Amino acid sequence: MKRFIQSISDEYLLGSLELVEEVFTDSEGAESGKLVRSVVEEIRSKKYYLPELELLMLDENNSVIGYAMFSRFHLEGKYDDRLLLLSPVAVKTRLQRQHISKELIEYGFEKARELGYEAVLVEGDPRNYNPRGFVTSCDYGIVASPKVKLPAPECLMVKELTPGALDNIKGEVDFSYYESLS
Repeated sequence: MKRFIQSISDEYLLGSLELVEEVFTDSEGAESGKLVRSVVEEIRSKKYYLPELELLMLDENNSVIGYAMFSRFHLEGKYDDRLLLLSPVAVKTRLQRQHISKELIEYGFEKARELGYEAVLVEGDPRNYNPRGFVTSCDYGIVASPKVKLPAPECLMVKELTPGALDNIKGEVDFSYYESLS
């Protein structure tokens, strides 16, 4: 199967939302699917949105089979020109475990570096993100605010895109800027 990566374009706005909702509904239930879809819609509507880093994996029929969104993020009102949030990542359920998310994320890292971003933050299962170079963020002084409920501290991770970037990025992660996450 041929596949290729591109940034979002108008013709895929709806298809990408449908993919995200479908994948999260399959894995975590309908409520989660609707929530993650609304997070994408909200990020798209806010100032931290970066369409060039909303990435799609398309198959030979131009169907959306994978999705990854990187958006600007701040810690306590700082670093939004240096720090990105990776969320969500979704791959069509029947095509999972075929390196689609790996390719999307690695492509995103490269594109983010080219745009001058220095680090990426993600919340999720460490088993999914440690192989991509993510490490526990609290080891670098980036911690979840009391409002952020994590299953474990290891579920909040960060990756340097520029060596030494995390030497000067510290603070508390708070998602309250996004109503759907509050």
